[in-house]
Amino acid sequence: MGTQRTGPDLADRIHGGWLGRIAGNMLGKPVEQGEVWTRDRIDRYLRGAAALPLTDYLPEPADADEAAVLRPEWRSCVRGRIHGSCRDDDVDYAILGLHLLETHGFGFSTEQVGDLWLLRLPYLQTFTAERAAYRNLANGMKPPLTATYDNPYQEWIGALIRADVYGWTSPGDPVRAAGLARRDAVLSHTGNGVYGAMWAAALISAAFTAATVRDALETALTVVPASSRLARTVRRVMTLHEARLPWEETLATVSAETAGLGWIHTVPNAAVLTAGLLYGDGDFTRTIALTVRGGLDTDSNGATAGSVAGVLTGADAIPARWRDPLQDTVRSAVFGFDGVRISALAERTLRLTATGT
Repeated sequence: MGTQRTGPDLADRIHGGWLGRIAGNMLGKPVEQGEVWTRDRIDRYLRGAAALPLTDYLPEPADADEAAVLRPEWRSCVRGRIHGSCRDDDVDYAILGLHLLETHGFGFSTEQVGDLWLLRLPYLQTFTAERAAYRNLANGMKPPLTATYDNPYQEWIGALIRADVYGWTSPGDPVRAAGLARRDAVLSHTGNGVYGAMWAAALISAAFTAATVRDALETALTVVPASSRLARTVRRVMTLHEARLPWEETLATVSAETAGLGWIHTVPNAAVLTAGLLYGDGDFTRTIALTVRGGLDTDSNGATAGSVAGVLTGADAIPARWRDPLQDTVRSAVFGFDGVRISALAERTLRLTATGT
């Protein structure tokens, strides 16, 4: 993996991770409904607006019929309408993770993650596995029962979207990043749900020191069981890419192989994310555009792809068209953080990295 990069370079990469996560999330938000917004439908929408290749936030809908099937948040996250970031759980959990590490340090317990949810996160801003775990916490249950009792979403993508901060604060140390992510994930997830979080944290950590995005993906696979459905699916995408299959064919192949898991399950989303990263090949715009065009949980995948690509390139290399509309501002449902500066979140993350304890 090489040695950890330090100084301004590290600060720029952490800032890039935050900016990338938020920009990728905003890009995917309007079409976040996998059973409605298929790959074909997303591309039809873009083609109709003369927005292919996709190089900016999504264009406004052409008519009321199109607007009706977009997420209602589209009005504040399409081109020309963005004035600071929208509130979204994909960003809330990154903020909550930062707050967790600032409050309890890197020795935090799973119980402390749950306590912080109850203190800082509104119940109605939690979904699927997180809402089940929150309800179980409120009823007095302790981890790991919080993840398994009356929770049909244990392998869905929720834990993966909480993993970024563990990668940002463990640059070049993917094993450490994965261990931290696991301790958070088991509050609400099991199996591939937990592996997804470990893999994502390791991937982001590896991006600080890896020569290429493929190297980062190879490294990230070492922290999860090779026989897991997640690892096998990620490896499958890597093999198809290596065989020079076009992006569309790779996604069609893996989509058929993961059919039936649903659009919020970790495994098919990890495939879309892996394809976006590989075919994006280190280019920030191409990476998040391909990832969101891949469909399924578009805002979550766009956010993680943006985080990886932002760490790889650094904040200064992220094109202004993605960065400037965010106005260095985050809307958040996490109590005490609404309106916080993105740059301030990056600085606080860098300070944690420096302490490392």
